[in-house]
Amino acid sequence: MDFLELAKSRYSVRKFSTNRIVEEKLSLILEAGRVAPTAVNRQPQRILVLENEEDLAKLKPCIPYRFQETLALLVCYDKNESWKRSFDNKDSGEVDASIVATHMMLEAYNLGIGSTWVGHFDPQVTREMFQIPQNIEPVVLLLLGYPSHESSPNPNHYKRLDRAQTVYYGSFPEVEK
Repeated sequence: MDFLELAKSRYSVRKFSTNRIVEEKLSLILEAGRVAPTAVNRQPQRILVLENEEDLAKLKPCIPYRFQETLALLVCYDKNESWKRSFDNKDSGEVDASIVATHMMLEAYNLGIGSTWVGHFDPQVTREMFQIPQNIEPVVLLLLGYPSHESSPNPNHYKRLDRAQTVYYGSFPEVEK
């Protein structure tokens, strides 16, 4: 499939089937994250794979909703390893983790596996449930599984601003005061 076609057709799955993801496909998804670009190639991503019932059950107090996922990836970064910008010490870890998560999400879709990007989770409860060290910062949960036959994109999935509303050349338009 053409990349742009893949990117346009991928959607957040809100209902997964009970079919489990085989190890070979999980390995490909994790490899897509491993080869993702990170600032100064520091590779600060740290990914917690949650694939058994016990680990998935620990998600219940962390997030307000679940979709019968059979796998979850908690994408984090190591604050001791992430690159910091010299001008203002801005930490690139969250951006790096997001790039890694996006690569894994798109590879999953390429393999016929659906996903939902969950940013709405309680980081403190997540730290406690999964005993995450202080230097590891959780960024996103990717809920994964095969879409159920009832799954379909949310109607908002197809709503996109015109490119002219989001892309500018040379300078941004003046804002009226």
